[in-house]
Amino acid sequence: MKNRAQYPVYLDFNATTPLDPVVVEAMQEFISPEFGNPSSTHFYGIAPRRAVNKARRQVAEFLNCSPSEIVFTGCATESNNLAIKGISMALKHRGNHIITTLIEHPAVLEVCAYLRRNGFEASFLPVDEHGLVDVRDVERAVCERTILISVMHANNEVGTIQPIEEIAEIARSRGIILHTDAAQTPGKVPVDVKALGVDLLTIAGHKLYAPKGVGALYLREGIGLEPILHGAGQERGMRPGTENVIGIVGLGMACELAAQNNEQDARHMQTMRDLLHTGIEKAVRDVRLNGHPEKRLPNTLSLSFRGIEAGRLLEEIGPYVAASAGAACHSGEVTISHVLAAMQVPGEWARGTLRLSTGRTTTREDVIFAARVIADAVNALRSS
Repeated sequence: MKNRAQYPVYLDFNATTPLDPVVVEAMQEFISPEFGNPSSTHFYGIAPRRAVNKARRQVAEFLNCSPSEIVFTGCATESNNLAIKGISMALKHRGNHIITTLIEHPAVLEVCAYLRRNGFEASFLPVDEHGLVDVRDVERAVCERTILISVMHANNEVGTIQPIEEIAEIARSRGIILHTDAAQTPGKVPVDVKALGVDLLTIAGHKLYAPKGVGALYLREGIGLEPILHGAGQERGMRPGTENVIGIVGLGMACELAAQNNEQDARHMQTMRDLLHTGIEKAVRDVRLNGHPEKRLPNTLSLSFRGIEAGRLLEEIGPYVAASAGAACHSGEVTISHVLAAMQVPGEWARGTLRLSTGRTTTREDVIFAARVIADAVNALRSS
């Protein structure tokens, strides 16, 4: 039955994306021959410095902001740490209260937990059965000590898109800083910082067909924060250390490509996702969709199979399909993820959850094959 080429079908684009060939080509020049330090004042620093400035413009145009509002970092985790710790320390004279949600990435949850151990307070808001936070809960959680709200743009596991624009209205009316972790959304849905109304926004290179080891933080003009690293004055002193020119060039080009192809890519990913979903549902009983049915990333499909253990299912499909069980950063063990727990997905369903995510390169043949493999594996495990 299973008849596939050398490599499994890749359906884990929310974990990481392959490098776009155009991105690779743009990076190549700064592997060799343009190896210089962009901070150098001599000849060898000129091209790298211009390349970093160009990438800053590319990212800024993609996010609809000024180049001076972009800070390059090492990854989305670093951007989240810089945003949350940096604002908290800068505004601690005004208050010590942070609002976030129960379904954030650990790069937000663990930062808030750290701050709680160091004199800050944090409110972790619930979500509904679709993974959606209630804007009224955000408003009720605000108090006179609140200095920061951090709510992800879209969830990495179930894809639910949060009402950031409405939360921004609350934050603005109360003089509270708003940060969103948008690691999953660029290239899938529009990411316009002015339309969203956010003060800080995190992006990750490797979720956007750029390399691992590079990210960016949008920091709205006029917002001050405390650096979490100390050294020389790179990135306006917000992120000291010699810039990762190769990665930054890759991120800049990836943002330019995403800006050109956003709608087309989103339509393709959604078509592939829905074809995959339909194929599985036709062949398997007792399948549950997790996440909001409409307010969801176009590429993300979280499915629970009642009575199945996701780890066993991944073992069965592993030679043919690459997917995740629960959140990608915690896929080593089959446990009920904090996201599914917050959504109150019953254990008999939650333990059998796969996250399947499509991408630009996903083909119709890929998803038809993958749907058949997954359905056959589920049915075989149930019969045994």
